Amino acid sequence: MSGLNASLGYFVAVVIFAASVRTLLRKWHQLGFILEFASSFMLVACWLEVQTIIEVGEWAGGLGPDVTVTMLFVVLLTHGVICGGTSGNPSLVVLKFLKLEATTLPTLLAVVSQFLGAHLGLLVAAFYWGLELTDMHMIKNLMAAECSTSLLVSLLQGFFTEFVCALIFHLVHLSLRRRSALIRVPLIAVLLTFLSHTARGFTSSFINPSLAYGLTFYCPGFTFTEYAVVYWLGSLTGMTLALLLYMGHIPRIFAKNLLYCQKTRVRVPKGDKGKKKKM
Repeated sequence: MSGLNASLGYFVAVVIFAASVRTLLRKWHQLGFILEFASSFMLVACWLEVQTIIEVGEWAGGLGPDVTVTMLFVVLLTHGVICGGTSGNPSLVVLKFLKLEATTLPTLLAVVSQFLGAHLGLLVAAFYWGLELTDMHMIKNLMAAECSTSLLVSLLQGFFTEFVCALIFHLVHLSLRRRSALIRVPLIAVLLTFLSHTARGFTSSFINPSLAYGLTFYCPGFTFTEYAVVYWLGSLTGMTLALLLYMGHIPRIFAKNLLYCQKTRVRVPKGDKGKKKKM
C-alpha cells in the first residue's frame, strides 16, 4: 500500500500542475499550444507511473491486473476532465488541421508543444523514480536505463495493431464529438483503457505519437525509425482512414466526397404542380 500511496501523491502533484496551467491561461486563446504542453505532460507523466505499477507492482507489490486497469482508466478519465478541449495527442491536432478547423502555424506549435510536454513528463518521472521512495520505485529506477519496450511484436504486426486501434478510436471520437462531455469523456476513457489492455502484448495501443515517444522510444530493442513507423505512421494512417470513412473525403486535401453521394432534393409545392398541369 505504501507504493500506491506514493503513486497517488505523484498523480495529485502532476494533476495540480496541469490544472493550474489551464486555469492561468484559459483566457488567452493564442497561447493554446501551452495548454497542449501541459496536457501532454500530464498524460505522459501519469501513464509512466501506471506503466511502473504494471511492470513492477504486479510481481513485486502483489498488485493484480484489475488494479492497474482501474488506475489507467482513472488517469484517462481525469485527463479528459481536467484538460477539456486540449488532447495532448498530435493525431487529434492533425485531425483538426485536415478538417480545416485549424491553420498551419497553430497546428505546428501544438504538435511541438505536445512532444516537449512528453519529454518533460519523462524527465519528471525519472527524477521521481530516482528518489526511490518505495521498493517499487527503487526497482524501477534500476530498470530505467534498460527499460522494456512496449513493442513486443514485429514491425509489420506493430504497425497493423496501431493502425487498427487508431482507426477504431478515431471513428468513435468523430462520432462522439458533438455529444455532451458527460457522455464523451467517460466513453473515450473506457475505449482507450480497453484498447490499451487488449493490445498490451503487442504495442500497448497508445494511439498518440507524443505519448509513445515518452513511454517507449528510449527503450532498446528497436531503432527510432522503427518506433516512428509503428507509433507515428501507424497512428496517423489509421486516423486519416477514419476521417475518410466518416466524412467521405479529407477537406484539407480534396473537397469532393469520394464515398458518399449527397443528393439534393428540391420539393415543388403542390399548388405549383397544379398550375403547371393546367397550363
